[in-house]
Amino acid sequence: MAEITTLREAIAGLVRDGDVVAMEGFTHLIPFAAGHEVLRQQRRNLTLVRMTPDVIYDQLIGAGCAKKLIFSWGGNPGVGSLHRLRDAVEHDWPAPLEIQEHGHGDLANAYVAGASNLPFAVLRAYAGSDLPKHNDKIKFIQCPFTGESLAAVPSIRPDVTVIHAQKSDRKGNILLWGILGVQKEAVLAAKRAIVTVEEIVDELNAWPNACILPHWTISAVCRVPGGGFPSYAHGYYERDNRFYQAWDAVARDRDTFQKWIKAHILDTDNFEEFRQVLAESVSQET
Repeated sequence: MAEITTLREAIAGLVRDGDVVAMEGFTHLIPFAAGHEVLRQQRRNLTLVRMTPDVIYDQLIGAGCAKKLIFSWGGNPGVGSLHRLRDAVEHDWPAPLEIQEHGHGDLANAYVAGASNLPFAVLRAYAGSDLPKHNDKIKFIQCPFTGESLAAVPSIRPDVTVIHAQKSDRKGNILLWGILGVQKEAVLAAKRAIVTVEEIVDELNAWPNACILPHWTISAVCRVPGGGFPSYAHGYYERDNRFYQAWDAVARDRDTFQKWIKAHILDTDNFEEFRQVLAESVSQET
């Protein structure tokens, strides 16, 4: 059965320096609170995996937590570039960052292969693409049945996967709904899994086949209301578009970024205090 614990204890016990860490969630349910706690505990030399790294990975990279990024798209959605990611790639600040870029279908299939305990994924992709020239993990094999040339990529098997969801019961069975990405596959592919949730309830009252992550697939469940902010949680709160717009200016300058990280994350005890400090700073600006 999954352990119900605090986010601080979960990160301290399950995320280690040098780990391969996947933080998944598509458009909503992005695990910002957990990412902040990783940053707060100053984990180092992480290989970060995410299909669509956005602001949370910009923060982790800029704070020096990452040595490598495996991804299939990167940006501040609706705004533009991730400036801390670009600075790390282009200028090795705050440290060199190795990047391994894939296509969306490729990386999704790599998670599926990891969840299936297979060494690699096979897919029909990359015809006419230059990406295989820049990623030596993308290979081509011949189908033994048809002779067709197919792409093959190594499976993704994180040391730990972190996701955010709407509900858990007291056994650690997870219920999430709305737009789904690869949360299920990323959890099943991982050695350890942490789930932050909006609420823990006595009964999920789930409709048939809705609980795609039963308690035996999860290592730790942590109640963190608002833990997906500034992304949204379907049925709980909306996306804070102003945060994403404001982040562009924060991340452009190294000193501004470092001061923001210190004041909002390193000097706060938890995600709730981060939200309070952020709200105060926004009210002062207005």
